[in-house]
Amino acid sequence: MKRYLPERFNETNSLFDAFDSLFKPVFFDETKDMRTDIKETENGYSLDIEMPGFKKENLSVSLEDGYLTVSGTKHVDKDDKTKYLRKEISESFQRSYYVGKDVTEESIKAKYADGILSLDVPKSTPKKIQARTINIE
Repeated sequence: MKRYLPERFNETNSLFDAFDSLFKPVFFDETKDMRTDIKETENGYSLDIEMPGFKKENLSVSLEDGYLTVSGTKHVDKDDKTKYLRKEISESFQRSYYVGKDVTEESIKAKYADGILSLDVPKSTPKKIQARTINIE
């Protein structure tokens, strides 16, 4: 522990970064992130989002103001009389991706299999800017 902070505190990191990395393993569980692979295809984008342990009924995908929001909730009740009277686990995740305001709900395809939520999002068509002539007086 004596060398933990000095090793993480150098000219590129501040002391606050060192303290942040010290407490991050305690307060932040990186295994619960919604890891996402985003690939560009010819017609759009393919998103593969890891959602292990979720059921299809507990997942939600919505589109609002150009933001595609993926969320999931799971609730587990266990009656374990050896250790606990009742154990309840509730988890929920949410992440948003900006896909553009031209994308519609009907154009997005979603599939969930083996803990991976796959989304196919079409590319929005760029708007053509019309050149205007300005009269000089």
